[in-house]
Amino acid sequence: MTQPSSLKTFLWYADDLEGALNFYKSTFGDVVVKSENRMGDSLFTAEFSIYGHDLVGMSVPGGETFNDSISLAISCDGQEETDRLWDAITREGTPGKCGWCKDKWGVSWQIIPRQMNDFMSNPDPEKAQYAWQAMRGMTKIVLADFTA
Repeated sequence: MTQPSSLKTFLWYADDLEGALNFYKSTFGDVVVKSENRMGDSLFTAEFSIYGHDLVGMSVPGGETFNDSISLAISCDGQEETDRLWDAITREGTPGKCGWCKDKWGVSWQIIPRQMNDFMSNPDPEKAQYAWQAMRGMTKIVLADFTA
């Protein structure tokens, strides 16, 4: 039997794949670099995973820039972890709306605390609507702001 098909997210960095990997290792902790392909001293490609999600990175100048039409969503636990990840990514990146932000390489991330779903899916329609409106006004998700 042949190997089963697999799916990986492929990210084309205009430069500094190595810097991105080092940043991801220090920020997320659960990063496994599975393979690296170098051209001279420069990291050309790398297969890696973040929180078990497989990715391939390639560093070649001239590619398209990243945009918000695709993002990597992280479901994290609680406000403290939300703050830690958000602060790390936006330190040299860019904050967005509704929990979205970009790292310094332009990769879009969604930093979403698991607890947010409790507010968004509240069986009381007024409370769910309040949570929806509150989220739409946020940059970083702040769980305390979901309570009326």
